[in-house]
Amino acid sequence: MKELVIEKTVKTPYVNFDAQSGILKIIGRSIPENPEDFYNKLFDWVNEYFKNPQAETLVNVQLEYINSGSSKFILDFFYLFQEYKIKGHNCKINWYYEEDDEAVLELGKHYQTIIDVPFKLVEIY
Repeated sequence: MKELVIEKTVKTPYVNFDAQSGILKIIGRSIPENPEDFYNKLFDWVNEYFKNPQAETLVNVQLEYINSGSSKFILDFFYLFQEYKIKGHNCKINWYYEEDDEAVLELGKHYQTIIDVPFKLVEIY
């Protein structure tokens, strides 16, 4: 399966989903004009990936800014992994936040309480 790479823009994050390693990365800012268009590409790739996934899938999310429209789609994105976990797949999520970024930390804590997938909050300096 081909990896999904989307270069970052001023409004959208860098995406690198690698089916060979099972490591999926989202890094940057998420404030797209139309979050549905942006995130649906990610949902489609993940659904295709889980037809033949790695033994473990690791999702690394490191967002410095997220608008409310994106936060809903990120939650839906995490729900996808919860569905696949229920089906027996091994998924883990790492939520990276900068040490002084309370907003991103609190959003990560919020997701952590909702999503039934191993969800680790990782402080970066």
